[in-house]
This record gives sequence, C-alpha cells and structure tokens, in this order.
Amino acid sequence: MANPASASDNGGIAITEHRLANGLRVVLSEDHLTPVAAVCLWYDVGSRHEVKGRTGLAHLFEHLMFQGSANVSNNGHFELVQGAGGSLNGTTSFERTNYFETMPTHQLELALWLEADRMGSLLAALDDASMENQRDVVKNERRQRYDNVPYGTAFEKLTALSFPGDHPYHHTPIGSMTDLDAATLEDARAFFRTYYAPNNAVLSVVGDIDPEQTVAWVEKYFGSIPAHDGKQPPRDGALPDIMGEEVRELVEEEVPSRALMAAYRLPQDGTREADAADLALTVLGSGESSRLYNRLVRRDRTAVSAGFGLLRLAGAPSLGWLDVKTSGEATIAQIEIAVDEELARFAAEGPTAAELERAQAQIEREWLDRLTTVAGRADELCRYAVLFGDPKLVNSALAKVLDVTAEEVKAVAAAHLRPDNRAVLVYEPLPATADHDAADADAAGAAEEDAA
Repeated sequence: MANPASASDNGGIAITEHRLANGLRVVLSEDHLTPVAAVCLWYDVGSRHEVKGRTGLAHLFEHLMFQGSANVSNNGHFELVQGAGGSLNGTTSFERTNYFETMPTHQLELALWLEADRMGSLLAALDDASMENQRDVVKNERRQRYDNVPYGTAFEKLTALSFPGDHPYHHTPIGSMTDLDAATLEDARAFFRTYYAPNNAVLSVVGDIDPEQTVAWVEKYFGSIPAHDGKQPPRDGALPDIMGEEVRELVEEEVPSRALMAAYRLPQDGTREADAADLALTVLGSGESSRLYNRLVRRDRTAVSAGFGLLRLAGAPSLGWLDVKTSGEATIAQIEIAVDEELARFAAEGPTAAELERAQAQIEREWLDRLTTVAGRADELCRYAVLFGDPKLVNSALAKVLDVTAEEVKAVAAAHLRPDNRAVLVYEPLPATADHDAADADAAGAAEEDAA
C-alpha cells in the first residue's frame, strides 16, 4: 500500500488517500459530528464506454449489481443495509457508475464487505434468470421515465441532436429497447470483467470513521480482488467549440402544451469557462428571479415555466439545457424571439453586479448544501478523483466559481449562446390534447422541472 497523501491544511475537507496493490484508490475523510459513515464507490464506466448495438449495458449493470453475489443472494444487499439502519442506491451517467451506502458508524464494515463481495464475486451469481429479471426492470424503467410520459424522450432526442451519430455521448445511459433485448449473458460477463475491477474504481469513505481501521477493512475485503488490464479508453469526445449551424426537430405528441427545448454546446467541466457558463445560465434561467422567467412568465405571460441549466460533462462539451413550456395559445415563434432577444442582450451587456452576486450565492448555497451530508462529500471526492484525477480539488471548487468575473460570464455567453450553436426540439400537441387548460400545462411544467 502506498503512503497516504497528506490531509488538507487549508481549512477545507480533510482528505487522506491510499492505493491498494491491485490499483483500488481509497479516499478517506473523518467527520465525527454525527455517528454515521458514507461509503461511495465510483467505477470509471458509463454510457460513453459502450459500443454501437450494445447501448444500455452500463445502466443494466447498475441493476445487476443488486441481484446477488457469491455470498449475498438476490435482494440481500438491500435487505442487509436497510436492516442495519442504512440507506443505499446506485446511479449511471455518461461518464461513471456509482454505488453508495450511508450507515450507522458501527455498521461500516458491513457496507465495505458488501461492496467488495459484489466487486469480487458478482459473476458467481450472474445467470440467465437474474439477467432476464433486470433486463425487464430496465425496460420498464425506460417506459415509465421516457416512453410513456409527456416530454419523456426530450433528453434522449436533444442529446442525439447535439452530438454526432458516431460520438460516444450520442446515446443516453438508458439505452434502446432493441439493444437491451440484444444483450447476451456473455456480453454482461465481459462488461463486468472489463470495467468492474479495482483498478478502475475509486472508493471513498466519509464520516465518523477510524481511518486506520477503515484502511484495514478495505485491505481485508478488497485487497485480494485481482486487477484487470483489458479496458480500452473511451472514444474521443472532443468537438469544435461551436456547432456551426442550428439543428432542429419537430415532435408532435400527446403533451399538455407546446414546448421549446434547446441544448447549447458549452465548455467542458473542470474549466474556468464551464464555471462562467454555469453562472450565465443561473442568471438567465435558474429560478423565478431569472431573466427568462421574468420575461416569459411574468412579463409576456407566454410561458408557464422557463429554465436554463448546465449539464456538466468532463469528456465532451457540456450542454446548456433550455426548457420552456408555453402558456395558452402562445406560439413557439413568440417564445424563440423572446429567448433570442434575452440571450443577445446578455451577451452584449453581461450580468449586472447584483445578478452575478446572486448567482454566485445560489451556487454557493447549493454546493454547501451538498457538502453538508457525508454522502454528498463522499460522492464529490469520488467525482474529482475519477473525472479530474485529484479528490483534493473539492476544496478549491467553490473558490473558483466565486472568483469568476462579470466579463468572463459575458464572454462565454457571447461565444456560445448563439443560434448557430444549438440543437432545438419543438413540441406541438396533437389535436386531441391541444385543449388542455393552463392549469394542466402548469402542473406538467412543474413535474418536468422536478424530474430534471
């Protein structure tokens, strides 16, 4: 085991790092405020690692990892953690898959053993029955969250419009029904052997822990799991800064109201420009004090909701996500004219001092809220270790946002928030649903924002 990295000495989160002989990176942070500990495990695999014809495998594996291992049968992982008073889950994104538990301190060893057991022995329990069971679960999740809800496929459609067909981010983590049906048991086994290896993972443990004992447990349970060197790096996600032309798709579906959605190509996560873009979109479209909300909902009364947020991506351009639901008989043309006017004005003038201060305060509050919990800290430590190579970057992340100037915010808006740098999705209700009243449209807009 390598020598531990020194803890933070700048008043930030105290961080200690270790690395096992098999390559597992371990990040620890003590916090004895409450008697709980968070365990977070990030695997460096997401939908960007998938190949054509086998999309959805990363997300399918998120589910398969809860279906038993050599020493834990079926739903036992959930039962053991919840029975010990803990909580748990897993998620999949373009760039990673993570698993996490928050446990009473005296149950930390159980969580570590459970994560190690499925990392080291999932293949012992992976069979046709569990594969078919979770394939059906994922397909049903797709129906419930994408295919059978208003605007449900918007994220998938806009992502496909924003990235070229051969780009690793062209498809979303949910995968297609066709590819989910085509995946074989051997596909799943090969995927696990390639990506679910200790040298492709970061384990963070945060909270009321004894670091020496925690490292001993990690070594005991994870240390014998062999590394795997067969992983290929993901395909290059780099693209030009500007799309060069607008791409557009019209969708006629049973939706409560017309909608204008758009994705703007923005700087990659981890850069100062991405922080400036985050501030720009916060001023323009985050909350009821934002420019777009004030213009479209309050002043023009052409929309029931208007939001603009940043999807941060580290391996490809980030996306600025615009979502406007219309009010009454307002047209998409009216909405677009107003949006383009507001974006052009912002690009020319930048934020006011008050707007920048408010946006920075909002991002600061959200960041501190996230770091308040041991689970939030554990997740961020893994994020910075996997995506940017250094978990200690968590301690400087907020300061970088607060250091961004109004001129930088203005510059990133002028460079990127342009009509020739966006993919546009227009929803038009089918005649049978076009008569829904404004209250229905308002509720649908709120539900869409909550889901996002």
